[in-house]
Amino acid sequence: MGMLRITVADDLHFSARWEDAAPQTIGAIRRMLPIDSKLIHCRWSGESTWIPYGDFRPGIDYENHTSHPAPGQLAMYPGGISECEIFFPYGACTTSSKVGQLAANHFATLEPDDGWADRLREVGRRALWEGAQRIRIEEVE
Repeated sequence: MGMLRITVADDLHFSARWEDAAPQTIGAIRRMLPIDSKLIHCRWSGESTWIPYGDFRPGIDYENHTSHPAPGQLAMYPGGISECEIFFPYGACTTSSKVGQLAANHFATLEPDDGWADRLREVGRRALWEGAQRIRIEEVE
């Protein structure tokens, strides 16, 4: 299975591995790749950023779901009560919306390397204080 290459704002680079426990979500994400979008700071979830997808529904159920993804754990909320979204947490967070707590499918995890945690916190700082950041997610072998 390939890896994900994630680039935020052209200068913050990450690698992530797929999570085997989320095959439906991985399939849905693969159909969306490459993702070129805006990453914005979460409104209700704490130290996280997200990619909103509005009324889009990927047609998946809950699997490997959590309401508390750790820093670097990418998770997709498939929609329903709130809009579909991908969470990209950089610190402590709870996946939630204006209607309350949600559960999102943990589908990939950043691979630790030198400075990854500092770069991840920088993603959060920029999104919070500078506004939306460009993000690109693509699969590489």
